[in-house]
Amino acid sequence: MLALGFSSGLPAVLVFGTLSIWLRARSVSLETIAFFSLVSLVYSVKFIWAPVVDRVGLPLITARLGLRRSWMLVSQLLVALGLCILAGIDAPARLQLTAALAGLIGLASATQDIAIDAWRIEAGSESRSGVLAASYQWGYRIAMLVAGAVPLMLAEPFGWNASYAAMTALTSIGMVAVLLAPAEDVIVPTRAHAINHVTRAFIDPVRDFFHQHGRGAALALVLVCTYRLPDLVRSIGGPFYIDIGFTLAEIARVQRVWGIVMTMVGVGAGGVAVTRFGLRRALVIGAACGPIAGIALAWMAMEGRNLLALVVTTSIEQAAGGFAGTCLIAYMSSLTSRGFTATQYALLSSLFTLPGRLLGSQSGRIVEAAANAAAGGTVLTPVISLFSTLPAGSYATAAMPSALAAGYAVFFVYSAALGLPTILLALKARHFQTQAISG
Repeated sequence: MLALGFSSGLPAVLVFGTLSIWLRARSVSLETIAFFSLVSLVYSVKFIWAPVVDRVGLPLITARLGLRRSWMLVSQLLVALGLCILAGIDAPARLQLTAALAGLIGLASATQDIAIDAWRIEAGSESRSGVLAASYQWGYRIAMLVAGAVPLMLAEPFGWNASYAAMTALTSIGMVAVLLAPAEDVIVPTRAHAINHVTRAFIDPVRDFFHQHGRGAALALVLVCTYRLPDLVRSIGGPFYIDIGFTLAEIARVQRVWGIVMTMVGVGAGGVAVTRFGLRRALVIGAACGPIAGIALAWMAMEGRNLLALVVTTSIEQAAGGFAGTCLIAYMSSLTSRGFTATQYALLSSLFTLPGRLLGSQSGRIVEAAANAAAGGTVLTPVISLFSTLPAGSYATAAMPSALAAGYAVFFVYSAALGLPTILLALKARHFQTQAISG
């Protein structure tokens, strides 16, 4: 399970995080890079083809490996193929092919996640479910650390292609795990059961959700969809640090390594808050984390190339994200009903990413538009005066460093503002729950 968690996290980071740094290091526009975040939507809609993975076997291979392991292995092979091709091309110069490869890797990776989750539940006994889930999370976090830091460290001395080739080799870890994993005891159903399965998979869980929560169902869905909005719209974090002037090694050490540590600190703090203060109070605190991180990033834009400021901002941003993530997971779990837990949670976990990823595709355009407006004698022009004392080397590749800094600052303030209504929604949700309990 540890190895399968690693296999799950590896492609997600390489395609949706590290790739954006590679593109920005070669001066690809922020608008184009932000559009690449749309590829991540496949993770948000994976519930659409989950019933296929759940019920349909693959020719030849399913008979030998079983339903879950066959889907895992085929998905891993497609991920490896996509990464291998990506490692052999000049990605910034061939953006259309790069986008197609990112789509292939994302689709295969999301499919792998479906199969891994199903295998974890079916292959392990109930008494081992906790240890398997924890092992998966640790494997995923290790992959985030490796795929987020190692390619950046390898890229400076050996080049980006070599770093991605090294990451491609690591996909073999998941393949070996699949071949060594015990088979689950699942019977592939006949076609006659397809209609009934679709009903069970979609209609019944949705109907039950609205029946269970009544008037609070719509409020709960809106809160889920907006809770991580400030974090998800910031899809240009990697390019931001490249533009400021930090080296790849500095970004790897602080953002990727130290950032993972602070994320785990935030996750732990969120768990303590939910336990000690209760879910509803923790939910309100978590809703404030997104705006706080946005303000910290706006301050970082004003500080420019300052390593201490990078450490401070990374600590705040990652800890806040970990805290909010834990609160959201606990809240979504509390919304599910016994008997529909898996399907309802899958739908909620897909919904919470959709608005942020759609808005995130416009993040680069907003930064560049704000920068142009600041430089062009508009209402934003006075903001430039806040960036008159940037450290040497900050935004060195920009034609007008202070304007680009202003563009980033405006964007991060905008991302923080997006989270303010969510705080009110969290307070309202808490109030509604109190009324429901007292009633």
